[in-house]
Amino acid sequence: MTTIEVVLASGDVRSVLQPIVDLDSGAVVAYEALARGPQGPLERPDLLFAAARRVGRLGELDELCRRAALRAAVEQEVVAPLSVFVNVEPEVLDVAPLDDLLAIAQGSSDRIQVVLEITERALAARPAELLRTVERVRSLGWKIALDDIGAEDLSLAFMPLLRPEVIKLDLRLVQQRPGPAIAEIMNAVNAYAERSGAAVLAEGIEDERHLAMARALGARLGQGWLFGRPAAGKAQHLRHGELVLPDVEAADWSHTSPFACLPAGTPLRRSVKPLLIELSRHLEREALRHGATAVVASAFQEARHFTPLTAHRYRELAERTGFVAALGEGLNIEPVHGVRGAALDATDPVRGEWDIVVLSPHFAAALLARDLGDAGPDCERTFEFALTYDRDTVVRAAQALLGRVVPQLAPPAGGAVLPGPAAVTAAPSDAAALPTAADALLRRALAATTNGVTIADVTHPDQPLVYVNTAFERLSGLRAEDVVGRNCRFLQSDETDPAAVGRIRDAIAAGRECRETVLNHRGPDRTPWWNEVYLAPVFDESGRVLQYIGVQNDVTARVVAEAALVEARDTAQRYTDRIQTLAFTDPLTGLGNRRSITEDVASLVGGQSAGALIYLDLDGFKGVNDSAGHAAGDAVLVQTADRLRGLLRSGDGVARLGGDEFLVVLRDLPARDARALAESVATTIDQTLSAALMAGGAPVRVGVSTGVSVFPEDGTDFDTLLGRADARMYARKRASRLPAPSEDAPQRV
Repeated sequence: MTTIEVVLASGDVRSVLQPIVDLDSGAVVAYEALARGPQGPLERPDLLFAAARRVGRLGELDELCRRAALRAAVEQEVVAPLSVFVNVEPEVLDVAPLDDLLAIAQGSSDRIQVVLEITERALAARPAELLRTVERVRSLGWKIALDDIGAEDLSLAFMPLLRPEVIKLDLRLVQQRPGPAIAEIMNAVNAYAERSGAAVLAEGIEDERHLAMARALGARLGQGWLFGRPAAGKAQHLRHGELVLPDVEAADWSHTSPFACLPAGTPLRRSVKPLLIELSRHLEREALRHGATAVVASAFQEARHFTPLTAHRYRELAERTGFVAALGEGLNIEPVHGVRGAALDATDPVRGEWDIVVLSPHFAAALLARDLGDAGPDCERTFEFALTYDRDTVVRAAQALLGRVVPQLAPPAGGAVLPGPAAVTAAPSDAAALPTAADALLRRALAATTNGVTIADVTHPDQPLVYVNTAFERLSGLRAEDVVGRNCRFLQSDETDPAAVGRIRDAIAAGRECRETVLNHRGPDRTPWWNEVYLAPVFDESGRVLQYIGVQNDVTARVVAEAALVEARDTAQRYTDRIQTLAFTDPLTGLGNRRSITEDVASLVGGQSAGALIYLDLDGFKGVNDSAGHAAGDAVLVQTADRLRGLLRSGDGVARLGGDEFLVVLRDLPARDARALAESVATTIDQTLSAALMAGGAPVRVGVSTGVSVFPEDGTDFDTLLGRADARMYARKRASRLPAPSEDAPQRV
């Protein structure tokens, strides 16, 4: 079997080319060079790179693959005006020998145009190195493509920092059904592309439906099996064209300070510390509002200014935003869990600044302040500062801070959590212990942790547990000897969400990490508890998954609290909705009341088209109450409301003002015919309401008097229009010589 050592020694790595197409012209404008190992278990790139990563030789393999990519471009004449897309592993960006690769590109008769593909994982792990390398690549004349946009929120957060000329949409965006997440990604990507001129490239286009979705998402370039599968040479069935990308000037902000990023002539203000504290907290709240797509970077001068209260706020920022960094003299490289940091040297210009930068796809703001060196009490120290929302300035300030962040001590989760290349391989029959005495220290560490830890052997059909720690025994309520050798499904019950279990099974089948919160049951009495479980695969030398390591936490209190909060919010919303209904609705007829119709008229007079009010009063209603009782009178009012609803258009309004008085609002009438149309509707109302109604078990008739006012002819405010309509209604009542409403009597049929 070919091993990774043999591959690295022989250089047996090749590249295949997949076309990238201009969606408008249909021309191939670039090719992506995809790595392939020798035939066998390491031919697949994911297995090839996993094997190199396990033995600590990822940099060597990555260099081989990039050389193979450029060699394939030269041999297959993928030269200007065509471009070649080359991938680079984020872990090796800072040490990748890019300068000598440029000589390969320039060794052909025509210049090779290179687009280097990177992912946001590199900035999350090694931001300073990545920013420095990106600018170094740009100085060579190469372009940058940010890959896998949409796979993680962090990619959206880091877009403006990397300034890519190409944005590659993750294939799931074009292949899955649209939803809120896709809409958020589309908004962020299109906003950046509109500002920068970057080209949007959609991956995974396999059919016409995917192509239509890619266009809808704003993609100008496409890649996928619809245009051609990866092959040894160029696509012969498609014509070729040129990839035109914006020019992004190389810049290095890692040696300057955020305050120095302010443009010349920026107005500066002065303030003591309390105002800056409140401004900083406001920006922190803005970051929380933008969530996982926000980057926060701050400078605190000295570690003593990173107080326990500050630590509490930054812990919340780390949990709810994409990336958080905090710098200061004497600060740890991780001031609180999830916050990246760096200890500033006393001579660093940032040492004298108080900075906070918040950057997301739709928000950019920075407070950049310089200490003026006051010797008084801390709360009275004076700073010279600027509060800026200029995106370019905010981006430069963020780059200046992130250019100082030290690398992570350990790479992000992506494989085994056990140290070294060896995997835990204890058999089920010997499952109570880790494999060798050399792992005694690790065993003690796992026993001491408060997180439940399990190891499952996935090479066996039932994927049994081969190791559990003491914390898991407490969580499960069972001893290790009672669970080792069993599949962990014993923790589940009929109440466990089958969808969550299905996602876990799918992840294990695909050899992926996963994180789920599932309902489990503890001990013989089956007490329910909520388990937040994280699962990560352990690979062998050939890339085959041997085991899964699970880390579990009891989050019952959190889940119960969240459920109670949701229920409380729902209850409060129901009460709010009911109060709103009572405030704007007549409880007897269900029509709007005077308050609601006032707002209707306000929107009418605020519009551009004509409209009208019809004021109507029932004639003889008091007689119904006197002769048949108030219940009969209520029945007349309800039936009147129903008849009015049936007469009006959907956009018109009707309300009961009180007693037997109603008001109708007619919208969007032709200005020339508004009065005639309103009078016609009033006549129809008169005829309709004059028909017999049921009251007190017997039919009765009541009359109706109406008055019309027209907007804007009769007035431009509610009171004026209502007064005109009211006056005309009473004028008609007097003209018809009807008695006053209080003296009317109903006519029995």
